[in-house]
Amino acid sequence: MTVADYMTDKVITVNPDTLVSVAVSMMKDNQIHRLPVIETGKLVGLVTAGIVEAASPSAATSLSIYEVNYIFNKMTVGEIMEKEVQTISYDAILEDGIYKMRQHDIGVLPVMDGEQVVGILTTNDILDAFLDITDYQQKDTVVQIVIEQDSTGIIFKIGQLMADNDLNIQTLMVTRHMGEIVIEMHVDPSDQISVRAVLESAGFTVR
Repeated sequence: MTVADYMTDKVITVNPDTLVSVAVSMMKDNQIHRLPVIETGKLVGLVTAGIVEAASPSAATSLSIYEVNYIFNKMTVGEIMEKEVQTISYDAILEDGIYKMRQHDIGVLPVMDGEQVVGILTTNDILDAFLDITDYQQKDTVVQIVIEQDSTGIIFKIGQLMADNDLNIQTLMVTRHMGEIVIEMHVDPSDQISVRAVLESAGFTVR
């Protein structure tokens, strides 16, 4: 899975001279929270709803609403944008994008093809990817096989057992948490009793 598989490829951008008030309207109209800033075809910054909020006069200000609006109608995106922007290549694996977002505590990565912005990866895209990978929309039952002793070919053995008994695997994932290895399979709900019986008779721990 690459970043390109799950990124949002319809990217709305602004330039540094765009008024902050215009950028805010664009975000509201398109129900988004961040805009890459492009100048002469290159990414030069990022403006988000959080950055705009941070640039807004505090509630304790003595300015009137008219004065605040006046400031926003004069202030440009280039004056408040984040200039040190973390990015990710479109052909990077999705896990690299997730790791970079976690390392830098950010919720968005502009996706690059060379110097060109070709998409944007957000936390919502990551959540959508997880639901897609786990086949969440399908009716299924989750079967977890606890692997107490890892060995070469164990997934093949499980697959062979399922095939020999005419049982279908809808999706399969291997997770490692706190040292425990678990193979998680999604199977047809009508097969769950048979799947458990087949696996347990082969010596696997099923839950």
